[in-house]
Amino acid sequence: MENKRLFLIISLLLVSYLLTQEWVKDYGPKPAAVETDVATGVPTDGNVVSSQPTTDNDVPAVTSDASALPVPSEPTATQAKRKTVRVLTDVFDAVIDTKNGTLIGVDLVTYPVSITEKDNPIKLMQDGNKYFVAESGLSESKGAKVNAIFEVEKTEFILQDGQETLNVDLTWTSPEGLTVIKQYQFHRGSFAIDVNFTLKNNTADTWKGGLFRELKRVEITGDSSAFVYTYLGGVIYTEKEKFEKIDFDDMLETNLNEPNKGGWVAMIQHYFLAAWVPNKDQQTTFYSRVLNKQGNPKYVLGFVNTVSVPQGATEDVSTKLYVGPKLQHSLEALSEGLDLTVDYGVLTVLAQPLYWALEFFFSIFGNWGFAIIFVTILIKLIFYKLSEASYTSMANMRKLSPKLKALKERYGDDRAKMNKAMMEMYKKEKINPLGGCLPILVQIPVFIALYWVLLESVELRQAPFILWIEDLSIADPYFILPLLMGVSMFIQQKLNPAPVDPIQAKVMMMLPFVFTIFFALFPAGLVLYWVVNNTLSISQQYVITKRIEAKK
Repeated sequence: MENKRLFLIISLLLVSYLLTQEWVKDYGPKPAAVETDVATGVPTDGNVVSSQPTTDNDVPAVTSDASALPVPSEPTATQAKRKTVRVLTDVFDAVIDTKNGTLIGVDLVTYPVSITEKDNPIKLMQDGNKYFVAESGLSESKGAKVNAIFEVEKTEFILQDGQETLNVDLTWTSPEGLTVIKQYQFHRGSFAIDVNFTLKNNTADTWKGGLFRELKRVEITGDSSAFVYTYLGGVIYTEKEKFEKIDFDDMLETNLNEPNKGGWVAMIQHYFLAAWVPNKDQQTTFYSRVLNKQGNPKYVLGFVNTVSVPQGATEDVSTKLYVGPKLQHSLEALSEGLDLTVDYGVLTVLAQPLYWALEFFFSIFGNWGFAIIFVTILIKLIFYKLSEASYTSMANMRKLSPKLKALKERYGDDRAKMNKAMMEMYKKEKINPLGGCLPILVQIPVFIALYWVLLESVELRQAPFILWIEDLSIADPYFILPLLMGVSMFIQQKLNPAPVDPIQAKVMMMLPFVFTIFFALFPAGLVLYWVVNNTLSISQQYVITKRIEAKK
């Protein structure tokens, strides 16, 4: 059948279309902001109903008990002046604001912006144009935040050589006598931070309120290239739905208010994330909010839990905060499902084993480029028989090319007679014209899964290969790999049977040039995979073609 390869191209285009449709859901044009009121309470039916707008001081109410101790929403004159605290560890250069003890800056000192800027670390969190902070603190029973100005013994903390942990203690006492000690505990070599609260109630009554932890950020552009799209937004993990994306459009349309036990909330982007992780047995309410909708919106994702401290008692609450790269093993050890923030999409079941294979070969060679090469070889071995069937069918079709061309000349534009004669020829020669299609289609999900593994793995970021390839996560600076890919594709075209239709033949001849330009913008690691895959395919197809042509 002369349209066999055109059928494959259409199939690939269909897969691309479906992927694009999924991408549009996450990354398409943003709708106009929807004016919605935001509740300061959480109705039992989950709907948001309130006549008050969202403010930066609102979190979901955790109790309707009006007897909760009133706490001033603004600092008093007796409180210390607001300032910032710098924390230096082997992985962080962090900044804490003493107002609510908010983490307002995180530089990942072991992850430079680029290979040419080794001394310029990634600024994952900042209180600036790319606003992204992690805030936590107390809220009143009806949802208003307690704006506490904490005291701290010094304004710079440094993790010394030989020191495994670094504690930063912040202290605040309300006029009524509630003392709050907020401790950040940093660990050597770890991107996970322990955030511990100690509440000492020296007031005249039981203190009731909430303890909130939230991530706040603005939407940024430029995180994805023209042809490589990655998700930027919120993610939650709950008992009910497990892994669930809460993108910025979702936050604009409605406020999340969901009771939950354990789980986590996170804001993720390409290669990096920040996540709040409560104790796995802790009952919380997950929530989202959008602040300043008419200006530069701030998207809020967090959770709050009820705290009740009897008079004279002390309550301790601990939470994990992860701020750093998407290192699967570290995330998996921190909380169930947190490794899913390495977003392989619906093909995770295929992508995960491919990642494990990459890790295995990296442990042997110590080079991610060689790991990609050997994973490609492994995939070719697994699908060897399927590929053999496909190439055998193509070789048989190649032998028929002269006869198909003669039929085209005999019947001209009479498609009905042409197709009838072709089917009779296939039957006589015992050839299935679609025999080369199915094996290739079966492999497409694996190819797409590997694409996402190579795209999402932070280990490949700034990972060198050999010679001129100094970073597998960006495009080849000299376009050598894309050119090799184009040449390999052209050679494959020559091994395949030429289409009888001249228009199809011209389209097929143009594809290597089109894909060369297309792949010039792709990360070098992805192009390396295609070059190796094409080279192996050419070798296998050449041997099979010669064997078939040698038969009488």
